[in-house]
Amino acid sequence: MRLPTELIELTTEQKDILGLCRTFAEQRIRPIARAVDEADTEVPWDIWYSAAEVGLTSFMLPEAYGGGGFTDVFTQCLVQEELCTGDLAIGNLLTANGFYGHPVLELGTEEQRVRYLTPLTAARPPMTSLTVTEPDAGSDAASLATRAVRKGDRYVLSGRKAWISNAGASEYYIVFATVDPKLRSRGITAFVVHRDTPGLKVSEPWKKMGQRALINAEVVLDEVEVDARDRLGEEGAGFGGLMHTFDRSRTILAAAATGVARAATEYATEYARQRKQFGKPVIEHQAVAFRLADMATRVESARLMTWRAAKRIDAGLPSARESAMAKLVASETAMFATWGAVQTLGGWGYSREFLVEKWMRDAKLEEIEEGTSDIQRLIISRSFDGRP
Repeated sequence: MRLPTELIELTTEQKDILGLCRTFAEQRIRPIARAVDEADTEVPWDIWYSAAEVGLTSFMLPEAYGGGGFTDVFTQCLVQEELCTGDLAIGNLLTANGFYGHPVLELGTEEQRVRYLTPLTAARPPMTSLTVTEPDAGSDAASLATRAVRKGDRYVLSGRKAWISNAGASEYYIVFATVDPKLRSRGITAFVVHRDTPGLKVSEPWKKMGQRALINAEVVLDEVEVDARDRLGEEGAGFGGLMHTFDRSRTILAAAATGVARAATEYATEYARQRKQFGKPVIEHQAVAFRLADMATRVESARLMTWRAAKRIDAGLPSARESAMAKLVASETAMFATWGAVQTLGGWGYSREFLVEKWMRDAKLEEIEEGTSDIQRLIISRSFDGRP
């Protein structure tokens, strides 16, 4: 399924990185996808470092700090979709440092940007994590219970974070905490914490249904002391930075979901061309052909909605509604397309011999992370203000 680049003329640099991603997804990511899934809670460091060697773990970071300089969300979406046609979980893993980098870029000082971002562009970069979700606070980030108490030139962080991606493997964590729960969103503040800081503890990785290349665990902050110079922005500035990060990350995750939906559609279509039932190729049976048509149509729709959200963000326009729409449509498209692929392959699709069953398990997370589909619908419904 060819990208509709006739709508938007790509630069030479965009074409080059897309070519790199396509080759990397086909030759490096997909061949190991099953093994990474079977390994379950093991960090796939080999593919992480292989991607770092060609710049795919730092392409989202500014050139000033050694990154690839693709700081626009549109290009980031192009890359994310391409990587996730190889494997959704690995594709999401490889761009994790870009998600970490955005709050640093938006809230941090120039000295902090150099200090926190430059290590991410090294030949063997560390992994990083954003710690937002808590046992009793997910999408409602204003209700975070993790406390940040100031003591002179230091802060003491105490709380519990849940479902943190790369937890245990990460060297740096951005922790969102509140300086005063009564302030709600106006109290949310961001801090950078190194994994070796006393009091930071990580649970054993949780065993998950899918996307196992990304390990998830609980992070406990037991009176973790951090220097005030590790605070990003002023007290209370964290919520605004987090909301802007969510707009970007939801849009990029929509591109990821589009990628796995595209892979499933291509895989099922090729299978239906080759396999025969009742004396003719499966694709010539109307029910199958119509299902594949629905899958392809939804993939194109998800991509265009994702591109619209990305272009609005890059233009500096309000985009919470558009990013929510893109993630809603793309994530549900991913579930539909991967289900359609399993259905098209029949019993073979249900077996672990083919990747489509894995893709279906992986796709489910896209309807949950960064706000469930219900949350996306809530965001959209709250935007009914007459805007076209």
